[in-house]
Amino acid sequence: MISWDLALALREAGVRWRPASGDRFRLLRTGASGDLFTVSDMTIEPHEFDTGVVLGFNGTTEWALDSVAIEDALWHPLEPQLRALLGGTFRWLRRFVEDDDVAAYLVEIEVGGRPLAFRAYDPADAYGEALLHLVAASSDGSPGASPPRRGVTS
Repeated sequence: MISWDLALALREAGVRWRPASGDRFRLLRTGASGDLFTVSDMTIEPHEFDTGVVLGFNGTTEWALDSVAIEDALWHPLEPQLRALLGGTFRWLRRFVEDDDVAAYLVEIEVGGRPLAFRAYDPADAYGEALLHLVAASSDGSPGASPPRRGVTS
């Protein structure tokens, strides 16, 4: 699962969330150390209103919550969701072992005909970093122009 900081960076970069069963999120007010919730057809359901999406807590799952606006929740996309968001830019994911015998991962995307690789200790973080670069590049209008973030190699 991606880190709080990366989830927040993706949100701030413009990645939008349409809650679906199985999605994970935390409440913004509790921060990175807060409980991780999972949207479920039985316990936490998204409800769409004219004013926006509200995540409804059913039954006694969370006694302190009735519902929370989607704006007050931070989505933590899973690895397959991140890969899907990369779309046709995704080339590969590779696992490798660093000199200190620690496993790490590289995700390669292709942007504007140029391969870019993103390294992290968790595959979801590598996907997330690649997506963050892609979103920043698309909002900038120039695919290769956004500044590299941590874990970027080219």
